Amino acid sequence: MAMDRTRRPSDPRQAAEAAFKAVTRKAPEAAPTAPTPTAIPGARESVSLRIDRAVLDHFQKDGPGWQDRINAALKAAAGL
Repeated sequence: MAMDRTRRPSDPRQAAEAAFKAVTRKAPEAAPTAPTPTAIPGARESVSLRIDRAVLDHFQKDGPGWQDRINAALKAAAGL
């Protein structure tokens, strides 16, 4: 007398696809708890700026620090 076992149908292709999906599926990303800052506060950014030679000479005549002086003048002009 044969045992009355219920056999599960096994399809090798479906088993392989299930295994592939299991290892290639991306885990859900956790939502960030706090927004990450996009820039460091107070950091300066390097830019290229075209200005007249007379303006550049005016700020460079007192020597080093001319970029800081231009930045201060622009902040004052912008009301910052």
